[in-house]
Amino acid sequence: MPFVRIDWFPGRTLEQKREMIKVLTPEIARIAKCKPQTINFIFTDVSREDWGRNGYLFCDEYEYENDPEEN
Repeated sequence: MPFVRIDWFPGRTLEQKREMIKVLTPEIARIAKCKPQTINFIFTDVSREDWGRNGYLFCDEYEYENDPEEN
């Protein structure tokens, strides 16, 4: 039973999460050769203060293309 974890910055809507699950589930089931009802998703909103890359926190250094927090 696959578990899909999606960590991202806050700001996605409930509709975006629904669409993500709807689009990804059939492809994961096809590739993993499993039933769609066995696929689980976990969405985790991680603040820019709790996420870093290349020695910097995102809140200090990085701009994020199409940032949902800026909309």
